[in-house]
Amino acid sequence: IDPAMKTEDRLIDGCQSQVWLAAHLSDGKVFYTADSDAIITRGMVSLLIRVFSGHTPDEIANAELYMVDRIGLTSHLSPTRSNGLLSMIKRMKTYAKAHLT
Repeated sequence: IDPAMKTEDRLIDGCQSQVWLAAHLSDGKVFYTADSDAIITRGMVSLLIRVFSGHTPDEIANAELYMVDRIGLTSHLSPTRSNGLLSMIKRMKTYAKAHLT
């Protein structure tokens, strides 16, 4: 993410680390960029970007993320980091819902 985009309004509440998330709509699909000051959180948000980017707002808003459970990700995270992961997913879905027509 461009350092100029690391603004207060792009910070995700509920994360143990600082996470900045930006989204834009192009050709009816949502694309995300993000960064974090913590390596593990940067990896988690990168995974979510790979899953969600390039899909329509409706697909993102209604997505069920079974992969988080399938790979056992939350079992390897502290409760605080698990809550942060849920906050990232919620923010990505909120951005998508803002673009629903």
